[in-house]
Amino acid sequence: MSRGKVDAEEVLGSRGRIRVLRVLAKSGELNISEVSRRTGLNYTSVERHLVKLEKLGLVREKRYGKIRIFQTLFHVLTLRLEKGGDLTLEMTRAEE
Repeated sequence: MSRGKVDAEEVLGSRGRIRVLRVLAKSGELNISEVSRRTGLNYTSVERHLVKLEKLGLVREKRYGKIRIFQTLFHVLTLRLEKGGDLTLEMTRAEE
């Protein structure tokens, strides 16, 4: 397993991103329409959140023709608040 750090405020600053991450972490991999249905968010919002999460390195997109499937890239995501005030998310990746 490898580890990485992610800016916690980028993820935690949005309830929508947290909901999308939670659904993907629970399900493994889903297309945007299914993430939208399970989160109760509209398609466009889910797509925006997934693009942001992909840029942060938390999810990956796989394409099968026009179908876009997203999956998490972490095995464990840990929130870390240090005494000095630094807030980070530590990601433990499962080796592929």
